[in-house]
Amino acid sequence: MPLLEIKALSVNYAAKVGLIQALAPVDLTCRDGDFLVALGASGCGKTTLLNCIAGFLPPSTGQIFLDSQPITGPGADRGVVFQKHALLPWLNVRDNVSLGLRLRGESRAKQASVADEKLGLVGLAQYGDRAVYELSGGMQQRVGIARALASDPKVLLMDEPMGALDAFTREQVQEILLHAWSASNKMVFFITHSVEEALFLGTRLIVMSPSPGRITHRYDDVPFSREFIAGQDARKVKSGTEFIRMREEILALIHHREPAHE
Repeated sequence: MPLLEIKALSVNYAAKVGLIQALAPVDLTCRDGDFLVALGASGCGKTTLLNCIAGFLPPSTGQIFLDSQPITGPGADRGVVFQKHALLPWLNVRDNVSLGLRLRGESRAKQASVADEKLGLVGLAQYGDRAVYELSGGMQQRVGIARALASDPKVLLMDEPMGALDAFTREQVQEILLHAWSASNKMVFFITHSVEEALFLGTRLIVMSPSPGRITHRYDDVPFSREFIAGQDARKVKSGTEFIRMREEILALIHHREPAHE
């Protein structure tokens, strides 16, 4: 079972005023099937942490291990979905999804088969031959998710992938993402500014604070995504008493205020 281990990881930046600690030492583990969400205000270090896991940014101290192997740079064992889809406009939807497989030298038949399977997971099975520009923003982002899944990474890293979507599309893509995650059982590390999104998607949640970026609170058994997967309506999940209580508790943590009491 794939295991991600982050041990005493910190990141410092050189600035005119001296050394700035962007991320205080972090210790964290994540296993197959975990949907781990990092939540916090801007400057709390969550994207810095994701970039270290992706191998885009070297840590100042500490190490990250994936299946006991140290992460020293980008690799195919980690798939990344950015806030903007980063699709290639000269390729159609299917060829965008299968790009990683093509770079690995897989046969055209396997590329098409895997791409169509992953497009089906995100509800776009009939759009493989379409041009990217013919799709809406939400559909393009779903293509980006399918592309990340097609390479079969051990970890799926998602940096605010729904931040640019309108509210209606965002909720739709959240639900599609949960179904795709449930079907693949992938380990996911997801970044968001939205407390509601974090609670709805995550099985585990970390709250981070800035100056320096650090983990201040951990929630290791968040039930709401599994309630949705089990068949409960998304709006019913989000309007439930426990969901609202946790939402207000976490908002209070982020904004450093006392939670409201009835």
